[in-house]
Amino acid sequence: MQFRKSWIMTLALTSVLALSACGANNATTNNGGGNTSATNAPTETSGTELKGSVLASGSTALQPLVEQVAEKFMESNKGVDIQVQGGGSGTGLTQVAEKQVDIGNSDVFAEEKLKDADADKAAALVDHQVAVVAIAAVTNKEVGVKDLTKQQLVDIFTGKVTNWKEVGGKDEKIQIINRPGSSGTRATFESFALGTKTEDLQGSIQEDSSGTVKKLVSETPGAIGYLALSYLDDSLTTLSYDGVEPSVDNVIAGKYPVWAYEHMYTNGEPNETVKAFLDYFLTDEVQSGDVVELGYIPASKMQVARDVKGNVTTK
Repeated sequence: MQFRKSWIMTLALTSVLALSACGANNATTNNGGGNTSATNAPTETSGTELKGSVLASGSTALQPLVEQVAEKFMESNKGVDIQVQGGGSGTGLTQVAEKQVDIGNSDVFAEEKLKDADADKAAALVDHQVAVVAIAAVTNKEVGVKDLTKQQLVDIFTGKVTNWKEVGGKDEKIQIINRPGSSGTRATFESFALGTKTEDLQGSIQEDSSGTVKKLVSETPGAIGYLALSYLDDSLTTLSYDGVEPSVDNVIAGKYPVWAYEHMYTNGEPNETVKAFLDYFLTDEVQSGDVVELGYIPASKMQVARDVKGNVTTK
């Protein structure tokens, strides 16, 4: 009798445990009511964690922005390493077309740089416009000039004017600090400030980096060069163009013409990590924060638009 009672109690206990296990299993699999069980809850590894390296090269006008945004992106994505190199827009476009880098940064449209035999390479590139950059002529602070007309700039960069006194400045020889032919900053300056391409004059200095141009202009007597607004500070004199100050407001309104889109090209559609980085560029956090902070302009704020041929239209 005692054995029968023990057997009955054991059977009852077994049934209770079985029902409890069944209930737990139902809770685990029942998501129809919006409840998430412990086994189905997201874990640290259940989400897609971005990983991999990203290499970008090209425009030194765009470089400060890409570097700053890359640092912020890597802080939030510890598995991603982003390296940013300069070299000029032509270098960036060539390298991304050859798949040597993931992103080619450029101040100009790929179609402008990669022409003729390279036209097919340009067609394979995907354009990601992340900002607008304005370019201003700058001089050494002792030159004594604050404004130049388009024609005066043309005369200086073609060698017709060689002394600052000829344009209202000091009696001092003009020293041109130029960018190489591969530079998108040079292409923008020649297209929209000079309206013509120029030859490299004897005695002029060429530098690949906007940072080096800034340093040389600030330290060299009689120097003139041109830089993106993001590089400007009180170590230089920033010149007005035909009486128009190179300010953000004037660029947005279409009053100041020396500007271009900042492009981050990929060869075909980007992979997941590169796409996430480029998408981050277009967030309000970056566009209203980093872009404005560093002296660039969100493309969405522009009241005018420019096509690959340089034609400007009002939005």
